[in-house]
Amino acid sequence: MAVKLEEPVRQVLVRVAVSLKAQVRQVLRARIVLAAAQGDANGAIARELAVSVNTVRKWRGRFAAEGMSGLKDAKRSGRPRGYGPRVRLAIVAAATSAPPYPESTWSHRTIAEQVAGTVFAAISASQVGRILADLDLKPHRVRGWLTRRDTPDFWERAADICELYLSPPDDAVVLSIDEKTAIAARSRRHPGKPAAPGKPALEEFEYRRHGTASLVAALDVNSGEVLTETIVRNDAVTFTAFLDHLDKVIDPGREIHVVLDNGSSHTAKHTKKWLAEHPRWHVHWTPPHASWLNQVELFFSALTRRVLRHGDFPSRDDLIDKLESYAINHNVTAKPYRWTYDGTPLKAA
Repeated sequence: MAVKLEEPVRQVLVRVAVSLKAQVRQVLRARIVLAAAQGDANGAIARELAVSVNTVRKWRGRFAAEGMSGLKDAKRSGRPRGYGPRVRLAIVAAATSAPPYPESTWSHRTIAEQVAGTVFAAISASQVGRILADLDLKPHRVRGWLTRRDTPDFWERAADICELYLSPPDDAVVLSIDEKTAIAARSRRHPGKPAAPGKPALEEFEYRRHGTASLVAALDVNSGEVLTETIVRNDAVTFTAFLDHLDKVIDPGREIHVVLDNGSSHTAKHTKKWLAEHPRWHVHWTPPHASWLNQVELFFSALTRRVLRHGDFPSRDDLIDKLESYAINHNVTAKPYRWTYDGTPLKAA
């Protein structure tokens, strides 16, 4: 049968034919159709692809008759189901309900026991697993999520912060401030081993604790530089003392716009009183549960990856020294973060 390809279909077939991740049989079928569209005879295609003429004739004909859907495997009857819809429905009902007290998560065994007690059908845990897999139902997996507060001005506040990043006011300082608290100073009991060809680095599991340290940081959004300070307490008095320091070192003739989340030290009466007494400070509050809009979190993320996650700190002082050294080195080559999000709801793909 003659094979004619429209350009969009040809492009899809070409991508499949050269793909390194597509199934081998799908690549073969795509190459058969592409060769047929070029006018090659069945025998020539078979010799080129090292398959039988019948194979070429089969997929060429199915594509000509059904298009791209004709290149998919036909459904097979297989062995008839050993359990009827009533049993399968009981399995789904169990997997989508709360497990028996005091357990918090279903297992295949407990679902099998539950089904045996409701529909009087003995079923193995492995069979429960196969039925759940066929239904793409995974009761053992739990994904965490956070219910966003019903904030009427959520998107307005998000857009306001993004506008501040994308179009900062002229001759104004834009700061992003937050704390990173309870950073643990831990040292491994035994030294690790560096990475080697074909082997990842090894890191000792056991460690000793040497206390914690907390950090407050102010990121200059326009330059990317950051000012950090180690703090003993994370409260409003400590926070406003940090703001006092910033207020003194920043040119008194410049306005200051600051992005803050809704942490207790930021929303306390003491802090709000301080802000009211310093009218050149303009606060842009992130919406609840949206502190990721605070750019200083990007600095904290890099700090965690590059210093803290696999760091070894024999003392609290050593931890503080490394935190301060990282901030100093960061400022040597600091650049502003490239912010592209405009604060509007993201569209699903």
